[in-house]
Amino acid sequence: MGRADSEEGQLPAPVKPPDGGWGWIVLLGCFVITGFSYAFPKAVSVYFKELMKDFHVGYSDTAWISSIMLAMLYGTGPVCSIMVNQFGCRPVMLIGGLLASAGMILASFTTNIIELYLTAGVLTGLGMALNFQPSLIMLGTYFDKRRPLANGLAAAGSPVFLSCLSPLGQVLLEKFGWRGGFLIMGGLLLNCCTCGAVMRPLDMGMKRKTEKAQDKYEAKEMLPIGGKSEEGISTTDKNKKAKKAKKKPKKGKKLLDFSIFSNRGFIIYTISKFILVLGLFVPPILLVNYAKDTGVPDTEAAFLLSIIGFIDIFARPACGMVAGLKWVRPHVAYLFSFSMLFNGLTDICSARASNYTGLVIFCVFFGISYGMVGALQFEVLMAIVGSQKFSSAIGLVLLIEAVAVLIGPPSAGRLVDALKNYEVIFYLAGSEVVLSALFLAMATYCCLKQGKKKEPPPEKNTSAGGGSDTEEAESDVPEAEEHSSDNHQPAHSTDNAMVVANEEANHVAEEQSGEGGGCPTGDGEVLARDGGNADQTVERDSF
Repeated sequence: MGRADSEEGQLPAPVKPPDGGWGWIVLLGCFVITGFSYAFPKAVSVYFKELMKDFHVGYSDTAWISSIMLAMLYGTGPVCSIMVNQFGCRPVMLIGGLLASAGMILASFTTNIIELYLTAGVLTGLGMALNFQPSLIMLGTYFDKRRPLANGLAAAGSPVFLSCLSPLGQVLLEKFGWRGGFLIMGGLLLNCCTCGAVMRPLDMGMKRKTEKAQDKYEAKEMLPIGGKSEEGISTTDKNKKAKKAKKKPKKGKKLLDFSIFSNRGFIIYTISKFILVLGLFVPPILLVNYAKDTGVPDTEAAFLLSIIGFIDIFARPACGMVAGLKWVRPHVAYLFSFSMLFNGLTDICSARASNYTGLVIFCVFFGISYGMVGALQFEVLMAIVGSQKFSSAIGLVLLIEAVAVLIGPPSAGRLVDALKNYEVIFYLAGSEVVLSALFLAMATYCCLKQGKKKEPPPEKNTSAGGGSDTEEAESDVPEAEEHSSDNHQPAHSTDNAMVVANEEANHVAEEQSGEGGGCPTGDGEVLARDGGNADQTVERDSF
């Protein structure tokens, strides 16, 4: 019971998320990391034309740099989970920041495209992956009640950084060339180390230190007679040391917890997310070329992506605030399904847009729905698996998403080349997103809600006259009565320190009552306190 059970367990009790305080600094770090992770692979595309001239390669060859970065960000999810579970979030993020920076700095000295793949692609991509996943884990550690809002604010880093890094890359390219731009970008990525440094883990041992100090304080209050107090405290320490010696050895923490696959909610989420990613990224990738084919000028076509990014900046925090409402949060999975349905229907309805006005309207609604999906995707996963298993869950989910990323956009590009028709691609992408939304909503309702209704209620023991909770409460009463009969007082404490302290107090009281025929004031206070425990024992007996 109480602290005794927590000490005998294998793991210490988790510290309650502060939902603020230093958590806001952690949120700022997560904002920066999310911005670099999602925006950086897109921002480096401004250097592609210069790379094509210097290395005499085609556009598809240079585009592999961004593809490798994204593949490393998604595909190395299990590796990141293992490292986080083994070493913790802060060391992994510091290493990731150094790798990401070193990759871009080394890329500025490369002499062929293969070296760029290994440095800017593999090394920088791995570094960003080692930053992105631990930052989300720390965000879930520091926030609970405000977690939907925190996820929405952190997710807003992606559009904000995309709107900043692309113009910055263009300025660096014009003033310093692509090599100087890569070198400066590598210096900017060192900020990931700063973000990793602020990811201070919550002190799991603070609770035990407080309890230990409280035990000594209680023992002194119960034993106000000088030397007897010290004797009681020493006896308490001996009993605790004996209990620790008997404690079973701790089990090593799993590097990757595959038991989450036994969670039906996680399976449903993973399948729906795989279907979602097949079509989610296709429209923004093909939008500019689609606009150009309809006769829109190049500058106006490129501005369409800026509209999506601008709307996305405000959509993500706003959706996070809505998801944090008391009457919405228990149903956040359905809100996520609605956001996916909204996004898919936007793709389908805009497939026949033939003028610039229609495309602008599409970008507005796509930015809103895309921001909702981005703000809710990790919040739903945290709600399903919990913060303890989130590190393993996100790694496995990102690995599965990597497969979908490598299938969806390339397949859409091949269909465009074969059919020469963007309308079919928008219909197909929208249908995939709608299918994922319907699957998540229906599977959540049928498999999870109905499954809970079919579970039989706990059997009641009629002979005992109460349910299982009552039996559990009454099972501790004989222990209290045993202490009461032995010590001539109704002691009802489960802590060994309190039991020893009460024994010493009664011993002193008996000696002084035998000699003086009375009871000192201090001892009277002790008995008064114990009398409160007796009332509690009577209440539990009646319960």
